[in-house]
Amino acid sequence: MTRVLMVIAPEIFRDEEYAQPLRVLEARGAAVETASTRPGPCRGKLGMTAEATLSVGDAIAEEYRAIVFVGGAGAQVFFDDPAAHALARAAHALGRVVAAICIAPSVLARAGLLDGVRATAFPTQRDDLLAHGALWSDGPVEVHGSLITANGPDAARDFGLAIGDALGLP
Repeated sequence: MTRVLMVIAPEIFRDEEYAQPLRVLEARGAAVETASTRPGPCRGKLGMTAEATLSVGDAIAEEYRAIVFVGGAGAQVFFDDPAAHALARAAHALGRVVAAICIAPSVLARAGLLDGVRATAFPTQRDDLLAHGALWSDGPVEVHGSLITANGPDAARDFGLAIGDALGLP
C-alpha cells in the first residue's frame, strides 16, 4: 500500500487544502497519515478538526512515498522548522514525492528544494520563493519531477490529483 504523510499546522491549517487531497488520495488507494508539531487534535481555519498521529520530528521519510505540506496561515510554524526541513530533504533525496500548497511551498523553498525549480504558491509567498531561488509561476499547480506545488484552496483537488498521478495511483 502507498503511504502518504500529510503535514498540517496545529492551528489554522487550510481545511480544503487538507480535506480535498486527502479524499483524492484515499479514493485512489493511498493510506494517509497526518503529522503536525505534536500528536493530537489540530484545528483548521474553517473549523475542521484532524488528528495528527505523530510529530514531524518523529516522521521517517523512508516510510512514505509522499510528504505533503498543507497550507493555511498556521503553516508558518514550519517555515524555519529544522525537523520539517530535514523530513522534506530526506524524502526528496530518496526520490519521494514532496508537495506543498498555499503558503507551504515556502517550507520547501527554505529547505533548499526549490532552487531553480518552477514553483507556485499563494501570491503572498512570491518574494520568499524567489529569494530562495525558485522560478515563480502564477499557475495553480506546478509539477517538477517529484516536487509538486500549488497556489491555494481553489487548486486543492487538482493538487491531490497531481500527487496521485506522480505516485502512479489508479
